[in-house]
Amino acid sequence: MGTHESQPGAGEQPQAATQASRHDPVYDRLHDSPDFAALRKAYRGFVIPATVAFLAWYLLYILMSNYAGGFMNTKLVGNINVALVFGLLQFATTFGLAFAYARFSESRLDPLARSLNDEYDATVAGTDGKRH
Repeated sequence: MGTHESQPGAGEQPQAATQASRHDPVYDRLHDSPDFAALRKAYRGFVIPATVAFLAWYLLYILMSNYAGGFMNTKLVGNINVALVFGLLQFATTFGLAFAYARFSESRLDPLARSLNDEYDATVAGTDGKRH
């Protein structure tokens, strides 16, 4: 008939208080800042389309290998066929995306992240004089 809820024992804090003590309000302020929103928007603006494009390209390779064997077996030069070229292009695409992301991150994401980090450092230094 009654529900048994566990009560904190002697010397224990309720769970909500424990979580709150581990969560600094500076993170909420940073999360709500325009720089953080711009950082997330820029990150998603690159990562989501790049991921969708790469997965579509990979899926095309898999589907062509399974259902268009005649086309994939077409010899291009010597023993090099379309399937081998597609497979090697998968590696090239992977390295190309990594390179493009590194450049994008350096030019668009890193300045925003540095700004947020500077804001965090200034806030923490203003409250207790040392960084956590």
